[in-house]
Formats: sequence, structure tokens, C-alpha cells
Amino acid sequence: MTRYIAALDQGTTSTRCMLFDHAGKVIAQDQKEHRQIFPQPGWVEHDALEIWTRTQEVIAGALAKARVLSADLAAVGITNQRETTVVWDKATGQPIHNALVWQDTRTADICAALARAGGQDRFRARTGLPLATYFSGPKIRWLLDHVPGARARAQRSPCAIDAEPSSTMRCKRAPSVPPASGVRQIAGSVKASASSTSTPMRSASSSRY
Repeated sequence: MTRYIAALDQGTTSTRCMLFDHAGKVIAQDQKEHRQIFPQPGWVEHDALEIWTRTQEVIAGALAKARVLSADLAAVGITNQRETTVVWDKATGQPIHNALVWQDTRTADICAALARAGGQDRFRARTGLPLATYFSGPKIRWLLDHVPGARARAQRSPCAIDAEPSSTMRCKRAPSVPPASGVRQIAGSVKASASSTSTPMRSASSSRY
């Protein structure tokens, strides 16, 4: 039986799925864009559920174009937006706010306040990173501080914090936020149909930020 490799590229402006044969030849691909949301200058957001839908659609589209089934996939590789950050409510499977994109600079004041005691490298020994609006930590702080009820909900019951890199930081993995190893299950759940608009909680217990 011919086996294929799927590559899922969840990028800043679009999501793409490509299928490769054993020789490395591209046999099919599908790609869809998602909206860029700019609430005010310097702020950049994405609709996490729209990205989830686009992910299901492009997997289904690539499989349909190649006329192959999810069972024909030997492996799946994933690349994504890195520090784009989304917080999910683990009880409902719904994001509590739009994702804050890696380009977003709304946390400049948070970073500046933290840097007043210790400078930009204040946490470098602990995290290996400088203080910068790019990273997910200040974004999570902003979400907890500015989304009504977010901090109280997080204190009552662990949320799922998805910062989109493979080294995802989570309070507790929610069943709604699919692990990378489950993308074949997503492919199986959508097969050649791109009609699903369910949330991660309600759809296959697989993929993912």
C-alpha cells in the first residue's frame, strides 16, 4: 500500500496542507487564508475557531485532491505561528478571546513595567528569553487582566493556554485542544468533507494553537 507524509503549515495569514509521496514529490495541497483582525494600531488578532475550521478544511481538501484516505498517511508534520497565543476554556472548548498574534505589541507596557526592576534580561536566566512583546508570557498576562472573568476562571479551574509553539505551555491539557499526534484522527474525522464547523471540544479529540 502506498503511504504518504502530510505537512500542515498553520501560518500567520493562511493554513496549508501538503501531501508527499515516498520520493518527496508533492502529490496534492490545499490552502486557505484566514482574517487578520486589527482592533487598533499595534494590535493583531486571529479568530482561533476560524483557524480550526480552516485546518480541517485544508486537510480534507488535500486528501480529496489526492484521492487518498487518512489511513494512507504514515506521518504528519506540523509547523505553526510560534508565539501567537490563545486561551481556551476547558469546560466549553471555546477560546476566551481572539488569539493574540506574535506581531501584536499591546503588551509593551507590561514588558516595560517588568523591566524596571532588572532590565530586559530580568528573566533570561530562568527562561532563556528577554522581555519582549513577541513572547507568550506577557500576552497571557494581558488576557487574564483584560478579558472579563478570565483570571477568576483560571483560578477556579485550570484553563488551557496555547502559545502555538510545539513547546506549548498549558495549565492543564484540555481534551478540546488536540495534540499534534492526533492530526491523523482529524484527517479521519473530516475525510473528504470540509463541512464541519465544530469547535475542537466538539469535534475529534485531536490536533491543535
